Amino acid sequence: MSNPLRSLRWYAGLAVLFFGVLPAVMVTLLVIGGDTPGKVGLLLIGGIPLVLAALVSVARGMVGADPEEASRRLYLGMALTAGADVLLLGGNALIRMAAE
Repeated sequence: MSNPLRSLRWYAGLAVLFFGVLPAVMVTLLVIGGDTPGKVGLLLIGGIPLVLAALVSVARGMVGADPEEASRRLYLGMALTAGADVLLLGGNALIRMAAE
């Protein structure tokens, strides 16, 4: 019998890495390098805590023994990742368009 939670754990972990941590690092490097308007740095104030909360939620979901609670935590982690992605990348794009 297959465990449906196993694939959810893989996808949630990959989603947080590719859509949460990677964009946060990229935007941080853009701000440090001075390649973006200064206001983009303010997005990091909200984006980085969202990514950290997503990492914690997904990590707790991966080691959880109860499948229902683990899936809830994994879904929460992916939702937080999506919110951080919209905030960081979408906000970066909107600020760049407004600055031109």
